[in-house]
Amino acid sequence: MSASPDMKPVLETLRAAISRLEGHTNRRRSVLPFGVREIDSRLPGGGLALGALHEVAGGGNDALHGAAAGQFVAGIAARTRGKVLWIVTRQDVFGPALKQAGLSGRRVIYVEAASEADVLACFEEGLRHGGLGAVVADVARLSMTASRRLQLAAETSGALGLAIRRWRRQTEAADFGQPTASATRWRVSVLPSVGLPVPGVDRPRWLLELIRARAGECADFEVEACDAKGRLAYSRGLASGLALPAALANRPDQEAAGARRARA
Repeated sequence: MSASPDMKPVLETLRAAISRLEGHTNRRRSVLPFGVREIDSRLPGGGLALGALHEVAGGGNDALHGAAAGQFVAGIAARTRGKVLWIVTRQDVFGPALKQAGLSGRRVIYVEAASEADVLACFEEGLRHGGLGAVVADVARLSMTASRRLQLAAETSGALGLAIRRWRRQTEAADFGQPTASATRWRVSVLPSVGLPVPGVDRPRWLLELIRARAGECADFEVEACDAKGRLAYSRGLASGLALPAALANRPDQEAAGARRARA
């Protein structure tokens, strides 16, 4: 039995409501590509979904890995448009490090919350605001209920939600393995830098693990850390032991230089 014409709008509204309750949406989400084919090809839509919640943690509990996770997030936020709300429980964010990853201090609004519950409340409110490019929050614990609220808030506004999972106690680290409503979950570990052919400071390298991707694939990537525009570079080893970004290793001038060396 088919529905009458008068009932069709009501049924469509009901279907949309059920879809939202189930965590689905018919709207095609915009994405923020990394600009690295090896990474974007593993993500639905070819990039990091906007209007969604994403989790990032360091590969270890020390400050070095925590800083790498923060720089990875800063690089993502740097490539969004608009202001970035950054919520912490202790003011230990190093501004020059964010700028090194492409995120200017003029774009960042800092909020220091008194407790974990306040962080989550500010996180949700920021995502619902709709006028921000990204909302970043340091979160130790993230329950399924809390993550669903954050995910729905991000979907409503289209803002990018980035949860940096940081722990003060080793016992809290186990919470990172619990299921959440986040679209992706990443882990960033520091790798030894490869020596440059000239004296100077090496560009940091990371092991970037995509632990979970909704409707996507899990994968590991060795990358060079975010540059001054917030962009990563995919690393690959060469016979000489020097690692160059794939985008640079295949440049015409590099190929010409190789040909000249071969003729010599």
